[in-house]
Amino acid sequence: MAISELQLPPGVRACTHDAAGPMAQALAVRVADALREAIAVRGQATLVVSGGRSPVSFFEALAQQDLPWAQVRVSLADERWVPVNHASSNEALVRRHLLRGAASEAKFLGLYRVAGSLEQAAELADAAFAELPPIDVLVLGMGDDGHTASLFPDSPNLDLALRADCSRRVLPMQAPSQPAQRLTLTLPLLAGARLPLLAIQGQAKLATLAEALAPGEVARMPIRAFLHSPLEIYWCP
Repeated sequence: MAISELQLPPGVRACTHDAAGPMAQALAVRVADALREAIAVRGQATLVVSGGRSPVSFFEALAQQDLPWAQVRVSLADERWVPVNHASSNEALVRRHLLRGAASEAKFLGLYRVAGSLEQAAELADAAFAELPPIDVLVLGMGDDGHTASLFPDSPNLDLALRADCSRRVLPMQAPSQPAQRLTLTLPLLAGARLPLLAIQGQAKLATLAEALAPGEVARMPIRAFLHSPLEIYWCP
C-alpha cells in the first residue's frame, strides 16, 4: 500500500519519502520554514513536538536549521511521568537531540513536574502551560493503536481530553499496555496549532492510518481528531 492510495479528507496533504533520513530532513526544512514565518509575523514562534524513538533523526536535522532560536519556544505534546534524567523521558530526548548547538538558545517548557501524585503533577503542568503561546507548529506521531500524543484508547481521562470545550490544558493519562503514567496536552490546545504535521513510518502505521480514516469513534482511534484540514502527513516505507 502507498499513501497515495488513501482517500484523504479535503485540505489534508501527504508527502511521501523513500526512507527515514530524507523524510526527517524534509520535515525539518518544513518546520523551520514555518517557524521563520511565525517569527516574521509575531516576533516569536512556538513548536510542540512528540517524543519516542522515531523523531530522533528529525530533531537532529532540525537542530541544524538556521533559525533565530532565541525567539523559538519548544514544548512537548506529551510526557511520561518520570524524572528528566530517566531513559524514557521525552524532555531528555529533546534536550539531547534537538536543543543543542545554536538550538540550545530556544526556550523550553516541559511537562514533567515533581509532585505527590500524577494528578498533582498534571495540575502543576496545567498552570505552567497557561503561559504557552498559541502553537505555530505541532509535530505528532501515531501508535499502531491509533493513539497520538498520550491520548490512548481506553485511558480513564480520554473522553475529557478529547472534548472541544475541555478547560484543562494538561491531563494525566495511562497507556493501557504500559505501566508508565503519562501527561498529555488536551485536544483544544493541540487542535489550535496553526500548522499540524503527522510523521509516520512503515506499512503498519500506514494501515493504521487507513483504518483511522474510515468512519468510527474518535475515542477508539484518537488520531481521528486530527485527520482534517489543515494537516500535512509525512510518510516513508
